[in-house]
Amino acid sequence: MTTVTLHRPLRTADVARRAGCSVQQVRNLERDGVLESPTRTPSGYRAWTEMHALAAATYVVLAAGVGPAEAKKLIRVARAGTENDVLAIVDKAHARLHTERRDVELARDAVVAITAEPIDDVRPNDAMTISELAAALAVPTSTLRYWDRQGLLTPARAVRGRARIYTPADVRDARIVHQLRLAGYRIPPLRALMPVLRQRGRTSDITAALRARDRHINSRSRALLQAASGLLTLTSSVEPQSGPSENDE
Repeated sequence: MTTVTLHRPLRTADVARRAGCSVQQVRNLERDGVLESPTRTPSGYRAWTEMHALAAATYVVLAAGVGPAEAKKLIRVARAGTENDVLAIVDKAHARLHTERRDVELARDAVVAITAEPIDDVRPNDAMTISELAAALAVPTSTLRYWDRQGLLTPARAVRGRARIYTPADVRDARIVHQLRLAGYRIPPLRALMPVLRQRGRTSDITAALRARDRHINSRSRALLQAASGLLTLTSSVEPQSGPSENDE
């Protein structure tokens, strides 16, 4: 983040350009209480300050790291000047990213181990019911039914009662889906990934997906680091309002 210095009042377009967002988003941030309402010129135009521009730019970076809702909360807390609260929220965000990173590593190891397990010489009594599989994975049976509807699992149906029957291959798929979900992998990408794994047995696709997840976590972590100085400046600085001028928005 750049050092804040006093300049002439800024137009809404100036704030948007510095933050890398749209003029409408700047107005939305004011509406949501993320940006303090600026003074107005006699003609009614907004007269923004450098501190407003810093807050908007910090928000944009933060949103990439923690999401829009959390970013708005952080900016509001920083504007209130409560440094301890800001640091506590940032620490929690980093802790969540650390947990996500660890879960990705665990999922990678688990997927390699699961796919290496032999599932040959299958016997009829090797199959599992939905209740048995749910208990083994420690998930509700409704979760397995949802994965079934989404095409992540393709269990057969018993003739009597049409209950789901999970073969060892189905159990393997369910274990992989479970690990990837724990690692933060979303349903839509899994919907495309699991059929490929079943048809071609390409664990490299899952490995590549987990690497992409790693990169996403890295980008969010970098965003938090980049926003840190802006948050601290907002917390510790109080900028006097500049006098109004006839700047057009």
